[in-house]
Amino acid sequence: MNDPKSGYLSIAGSALDLIGRTPMVEVKHLDTGLCRLFLKLENQNPGGSIKDRVARSMIEAAETDGRLKPGGTIIEATAGNTGLGLAQVATLKGYKLILIVPDKMAREKILHLRAMGVDVRLTRSDVGKGHPEYYQDMAQTLAQSIPGALYANQFENPANPLAHETTTAPELLAQMDGDIDAIVVGVGSGGTLTGVGRYMKAHSPKTKMVLADPVGSILRDYVETGTFGEAGSWIVEGIGEDFIPANAQMDLVSKAYSISDRESVETARELLRKEGILAGSSSGCLLAAALKYCREQTEPKRVVTLVCDTGSKYLTKMFNDLWLAAHGFDGREIHGDLRDLIAKRYAEGGVIAIGPDDTLMTAYNRMRSSDISQLPVVDHGRLVGILDESDILAAVEGTDDHRGARFKTPVGDAMTREVRTLQAHQSVDALPEVFDRDEVALVVDGEEFLGVITRVDLINHLRMSA
Repeated sequence: MNDPKSGYLSIAGSALDLIGRTPMVEVKHLDTGLCRLFLKLENQNPGGSIKDRVARSMIEAAETDGRLKPGGTIIEATAGNTGLGLAQVATLKGYKLILIVPDKMAREKILHLRAMGVDVRLTRSDVGKGHPEYYQDMAQTLAQSIPGALYANQFENPANPLAHETTTAPELLAQMDGDIDAIVVGVGSGGTLTGVGRYMKAHSPKTKMVLADPVGSILRDYVETGTFGEAGSWIVEGIGEDFIPANAQMDLVSKAYSISDRESVETARELLRKEGILAGSSSGCLLAAALKYCREQTEPKRVVTLVCDTGSKYLTKMFNDLWLAAHGFDGREIHGDLRDLIAKRYAEGGVIAIGPDDTLMTAYNRMRSSDISQLPVVDHGRLVGILDESDILAAVEGTDDHRGARFKTPVGDAMTREVRTLQAHQSVDALPEVFDRDEVALVVDGEEFLGVITRVDLINHLRMSA
C-alpha cells in the first residue's frame, strides 16, 4: 500500500506481502520495429521470479481446503523457479519442502534452495515422462510414500493459473491502461499462458497470446499442427516441454515462435547490455520471440512480455564466457584439432595456474578457492611443470616447528617438472590415452601453453558433434 504522504510503499508485514505488483518498463534501446514493447519485471518478486505468485497460490489453496496441515511436508518437481517460490513461501509458513530437480538446473538455484533449508534431490534431465527417474514421476512417488504430504503438482494444480488470472493479468491490463495488443509468454507448467489468457479473453478480447518456445520443445509444433513428434533437448530453464501440461490451455495461443538456445542467451545478454536488466534464459527466449513478433508487424502495436526471473541465478552459466565457449556460443573459429576442445584458454585468463616463484601457500589457496587438485605451472607463457595436492603435502609434512616456513617454499621447488603435453594440431584421438593415465590434457602450441582439456570437455565436444 502507498503512503499518501511520501509516495513510498509502506512497511510490509513479511516478504510474502512483496509478491506481485511488479513494475513495468518500456524497451528503448532494442529494435522493436513499429511496435512499443514493454517488460513486466517479475524478477522483482522477493524470490526473484514470477513463480512466487504460483507458490503462494498453491500453498494457500491447500491450506484452505485442508490438504496441507501446520508443519506439513510439501513435495514438488521443478526444473526452474517454482522450487524457489515454494521455498520462499513454505519457509515463512513453517512447512518442510522436498524438491526433485533435473540435473540441468543452475547451480545458483540449488545453492539458494539448500541455504533456505530445502531438501533438494537431483535426478536425470535426459529421460522423459514415464521413466522412474523422470522428475515429476519421482516427486509423485515420493509424495505417496509420506503420510499427509502435499504434492504441489504445478502442472495440474488449478491454483497455478488462478494466480495469474487473479494477480498477474489484472496488473498487466491496469499498467497498460487497458490497451495491450499482444502478450508473449512461455509454457513450462502452463499457468501463465492459461491464467493470463483467460483473463484477457474476458476483459481484453483483442489481446493475442503469443508463445515463445525453445527449440527442442514440442509446444510450437502442437500449436501449428495439432500434433508433435519426439522432443529434443534445450538449455533454457523453466520453459519448453516434452508433453502438453494439463494446465496449458494451448488453444489460447494465436502464434508461436521457436527460439534457439543461442538466440535466447544472446538476447538475454543484450538485454543487460542495452537496457540494464539482468534476466534469465527463459526471459531471453521470451524477449527474442517478442522482438520477432514486433518486427513482423506492419502497423504500430503495444506488446508486453515478462522478465520471468533474475539473471543472478545464471552468472556461472549464460553470463559466463567460459560456459558460452563450452556450448559453442562464443563464435570461435573451428580448427578441426585440439584447439576446438579448450574451453578455458590460458591467454584469456580461463586457466587457474601458478608461477614457479609463487609460494605453496598461494598455490594451496588457489586450489581451495577453485575446488581443483592440481595447477599448471606457467612461466612467461611457457608450461614448466605441474603442481598437485600430493606435491604440496610432500613439501610441507613433517614436524610442526617449521611448517609455516615450508608453506613459503617456492612452487618451483615442489612441482613436477616432467610433464607430458599434447600439441595443438593433434586430433581428438590423442585424448583417450591421456585420460587412461588419469591425467588432464595439457595443450601447447610449440612452447606456448594454450590450456587444459578435461574428460568433460571431450564429452561436451562429442555431444555437440552428435
